[in-house]
Amino acid sequence: MLPVGISFYTFQTLSYSIDVYRNKLEPTKSMLNFFTYVAFFPQLVAGPIERAINLLPQIENKRLFDYVKAKSGMRQILWGLFKKVAIADSCAAFVDPIFADYTNFSSIGLILGAVFFAIQIYCDFSGYSDIAIGVSKLLGIDLMQNFSFPYFSRDIAEFWRRWHISLSTWFRDYVYIPLGGSKVSKILQLRNIFVIFLVSGFWHGANWTFVFWGFLHALCYIPLIFLKRNRKNLDVIAQNKIFPNFVEVIQVFRMFVIVTFAWVFFRANNIQEGFGYLEHMFKNMFFDNSFLNKVGLETENLYVVTFFIIVMFVFEWFNRAYSFGLYNMPKNKISRYVLYLFLCLTIIQYLSGKNEFIYFQF
Repeated sequence: MLPVGISFYTFQTLSYSIDVYRNKLEPTKSMLNFFTYVAFFPQLVAGPIERAINLLPQIENKRLFDYVKAKSGMRQILWGLFKKVAIADSCAAFVDPIFADYTNFSSIGLILGAVFFAIQIYCDFSGYSDIAIGVSKLLGIDLMQNFSFPYFSRDIAEFWRRWHISLSTWFRDYVYIPLGGSKVSKILQLRNIFVIFLVSGFWHGANWTFVFWGFLHALCYIPLIFLKRNRKNLDVIAQNKIFPNFVEVIQVFRMFVIVTFAWVFFRANNIQEGFGYLEHMFKNMFFDNSFLNKVGLETENLYVVTFFIIVMFVFEWFNRAYSFGLYNMPKNKISRYVLYLFLCLTIIQYLSGKNEFIYFQF
């Protein structure tokens, strides 16, 4: 058995040691402050992976209660709980039986299983990050943003700038750049990209499925490097507009499909099972709703979780330029408190305690 949160605090202590070695950070003289940084409880078990240069000064300096920051923290905790309890755990009720017995499901069931897993892992992990960041705000601590609405990305480079930001920037600063980054020949740059994505996959566990998942992302990323399009989409999608244009819609849809296919291998027990899942997805091209009976759920369950997903994406779309889905709230007090009540009652209704956070295992 491994200690709780080992991959997260290992990376934090590594970044501390490397930054001190590079003279980017003065070593702390307080053992208490150092171990508070290493084992800061809100983000210990699943991140975000914090840098000492950001967190240590906040721990060392005196903090006063900030009502505005605390209010924002409470809203972020509420939003994280909604994503985890109402959406991620509801999706898991479909995903687990479908992946466990994929050979007996038709295309519609397998497509639903893949899409719901993509939603599940996002809501599960970003939900935890929202809770950790929100709790930290109550303590007067600002943690880095770990997710920036990655499913609104238009290409794989933008996706990785928005997904698990603390991990991707850690690999960028401590692995990719020391290897030469993009300031080397194309061959070495190609090597560096593969190293980053394969190591990222291996970080998730000693299973070839994670490595293959990283390999697939590398294959999608490399063409952008050679075409010099990896930094094309730096601004938020549909900036200063309510809706995206047609091209952006196609780009986001294409990106979601690619990421969802890669997630199949991340979720599968082995690579052969991942390919088998995709084979059956295209092999049994008939559509029916019998999969609901096989997973032991009713049509109403599908409607409800779909409604929750739509609610989440609507709020995150209108807050896509900010740090979380409830950053900007309705100005009307009645509308605001009706929304709070809806979220609280939904969380209470679906709170079962059966599903732990997926990233607890990494």
